[in-house]
Amino acid sequence: LELRARQQRNFLVTLLLSQGVPMISHGDELGRTQRGNNNVYCQDNELSWVDWDLIPEQRQLLDFTSRVVRLRQDHPVFRRRRFLAGDPSHGGESELGEIAWLTPTGEHMQEEDWTTWYARAMTVFLNGSAITEPDPRGQRIVDDSFLVMFNGSDTPVEFTVPGEEFGILWEVALDTDASLEEGALLATGKSFELTSRSVLVMRRPRETEE
Repeated sequence: LELRARQQRNFLVTLLLSQGVPMISHGDELGRTQRGNNNVYCQDNELSWVDWDLIPEQRQLLDFTSRVVRLRQDHPVFRRRRFLAGDPSHGGESELGEIAWLTPTGEHMQEEDWTTWYARAMTVFLNGSAITEPDPRGQRIVDDSFLVMFNGSDTPVEFTVPGEEFGILWEVALDTDASLEEGALLATGKSFELTSRSVLVMRRPRETEE
């Protein structure tokens, strides 16, 4: 049950912080399953109804989902109006520096890292200073930058905060395992163990760049 709850948080973070329009089914934010039935439009019974008498676990998931939605709303780096400029087969990376894909050790992924079958852990850098499209008034958009660390394996993996070219100090924004306290600060080069099947989101405050 603990793993199941963490996986629910993992899926919500992965979806809501991805580029494009996120689409979730009503009740996903409550952990509503429809008992596995994905075709309930003709079901007028408990399969399709929403029970608003929430148990504590549902309230916790709803609160977590609200935090993820707020993070997306507050940061345009998660909701670009255009897709990334680079080759999709390499995660949209280009000379523009909009995004970078890193190994758990904080090193830039090499060609062999893209083709290996066993990769279950990685870090994604989202550059808030490299948003190419303007806002509706034609002004440049500048946002905080983010690191999103994924451990999809069934064992803990040691991660390292990447080098100074990405940022000097990072603040924990979300942790689907709740091992790291929100607001905790991690400096470049810091190594730590990321729980199996978990996602960690860290923000680089713009004031640290200044």
